[in-house]
Amino acid sequence: MKPTNFDKYLREQLKNGQFAKRFAHAGEAWDVSLQITALRKQAGLSQQQLASRLGTSQQQISRLESPDYEGHSLSMLRRVATELNAEVQITIKAGKNRRQNMIAETRADYKQHTSFPRRRESS
Repeated sequence: MKPTNFDKYLREQLKNGQFAKRFAHAGEAWDVSLQITALRKQAGLSQQQLASRLGTSQQQISRLESPDYEGHSLSMLRRVATELNAEVQITIKAGKNRRQNMIAETRADYKQHTSFPRRRESS
């Protein structure tokens, strides 16, 4: 299969040691940001044009395309994908040596990391 412009761009960027290290450690949020950026550019749209089509701000599109942003909502990803003639696919799978992911959080830790409304504790 012939490499895409995005493949060529990524290969070039990975020559930069700092970029390669950040890329290796960034995980899913990085992947999502790169995919959104590539799809938007492939569609020939600026961030402002995509934002206008989605009824949001250019700053929101910039956030979605930021490798440091981890607040992607499934509903926004679906809206972006639909506008860019793409689809969202999510895969959750067990990985080798991922034991740390299997360790249960304490209730206090869980409450700190969730944004769901808190239930009143009953006595």
